Amino acid sequence: MECIEYKKGYKYQIVDGYVTTIPMRPATDLRSPSGYIELSQAGVLKIKKGYAWDGPSGPTIDTLDFMRGSLVHDALYQLMREKLLDKAVDRQSADKLLQRMCRDDGMCFIRAWWVYIGLKFFGDPAADPANKRPVTKAPAIVSKR
Repeated sequence: MECIEYKKGYKYQIVDGYVTTIPMRPATDLRSPSGYIELSQAGVLKIKKGYAWDGPSGPTIDTLDFMRGSLVHDALYQLMREKLLDKAVDRQSADKLLQRMCRDDGMCFIRAWWVYIGLKFFGDPAADPANKRPVTKAPAIVSKR
């Protein structure tokens, strides 16, 4: 019997690739093992077509002024979980970048501030390498041929 492997927790998938320049500058060019995320020494972040993310997290509403920032933020947190970025060094920069992107996209100051405060106090586990999303196999019982 054939099986599939998948990860839970994703709501959105980017249709086209997204490229932006961010203020984070790693010492070397980074590429996620999945191949979906790249961050250059010059701060060019590339998120490739097909990348899946869970959108804004926590007690919030997924609004248009939150989506682009949540995409970039989730990609950066994934690089931290994969130990390509250092959580202790880079997490605050990623959180501040999300706040700035939300403001740039029209989010009111108070809500963007609450987004940042929420991440400051509750975002640590999402960036922790110990919390990589587990792979599930289906069906549960796979017979050998």
